[in-house]
Amino acid sequence: MFRINHFFMSKLPNISTSIFTVMSKMAAEYNAINLSQGFPNFPVDERLTAIVAKLAKENVHQYTPMSGYPPLLSKIAVLIQNSYQRTVHPETELLVTAGATQGIFTTILALVKTNDEVIILDPSYDCYEAPVLLSQATPIRVTLNDDYTPNWKIIENACSSKTKMIIINNPHNPTGKILTESDFEALEMLLEKYPDIVLLSDEVYEYITFEEKHISAHTREKLLNRCVMVSSFGKSFHVTGWKIGYLVAPDYLMKEIKKVHQFLVFSVNSICQVAISAYLDLVSTAEIGELYQEKRDYFRQLLKNSRFKLMPCEGTYFQVVSYETISNENDVAFCKRLIIEYGVAAIPISTFYDDGKDLKLIRFCFAKDNATLEEAGKRLCAI
Repeated sequence: MFRINHFFMSKLPNISTSIFTVMSKMAAEYNAINLSQGFPNFPVDERLTAIVAKLAKENVHQYTPMSGYPPLLSKIAVLIQNSYQRTVHPETELLVTAGATQGIFTTILALVKTNDEVIILDPSYDCYEAPVLLSQATPIRVTLNDDYTPNWKIIENACSSKTKMIIINNPHNPTGKILTESDFEALEMLLEKYPDIVLLSDEVYEYITFEEKHISAHTREKLLNRCVMVSSFGKSFHVTGWKIGYLVAPDYLMKEIKKVHQFLVFSVNSICQVAISAYLDLVSTAEIGELYQEKRDYFRQLLKNSRFKLMPCEGTYFQVVSYETISNENDVAFCKRLIIEYGVAAIPISTFYDDGKDLKLIRFCFAKDNATLEEAGKRLCAI
């Protein structure tokens, strides 16, 4: 008889079901409005669905090349040139991935080795730590300031000869914070002192920014030869279920990433790649930011008369609020009660910290249709 407890030892013993799954499950059980998980509930652009409908009958259903559908790679290079005035080589510096998470996972597995250290800035999205642990490396969790600005002195003090990678997320999930010019200058100075550190820049919300200008690592000449950029068509074009993103990296790093990618995924959904390639001729990235700024402003207006304190939201489609004047409960308990008693699901910010730091803050996703936002606003104003 196979004795599981005797023979089997988990590689990720401290990682359990994600808070996103927990809250979405509770939302379904209590028929609550789900503003927890980051997915839009409004229709996809009809121009894109029309492209997919036409392609469904065409010969686009077999494997694409491992790096990606060649016309799409060329379109991505044009997109980067137009957005950031950076020239990239489609054949050697781009890789289409099965979503940004797979791109992040593949990058870390390819570049991080046993006993390396990886700096992760908390609060941090939950997909960074697992591949570090599976690489038998050590995640070094460094807490941002309470206003979510980085303390570069503390970050530098966390670096050592073992540090292989620093992960930044800009615009930042869960907080919506955007890194400033001075942040990048401080980061560049830090990396000059540690020439072996690779920067992993998660910029999946790059086109969802508002009043503040998003500064991309693409625009930083000093970083380009040591940076892996992560982007997401799923986020940008609100087709999160397509799970399609891409990586940008210098050739010497991309060669190593592709070695892992070819055995982990090999090639990505063919019809989605062909569809996005065609769609890029029709859509403007400015449309994306305008759409979500409307939704952000509308959601904030709906909560204006609530007891929640609205925190700044510079980018992403997430709004963080403080419930400090409403309850002394910890944020996990408050979110659960919010579902049960008021029928709205949110995400507790403490779950993005390694130490569970609780600042009485929760995160709502406003990537929803107006009817959903209106009903959620009504319920939240009743608290």
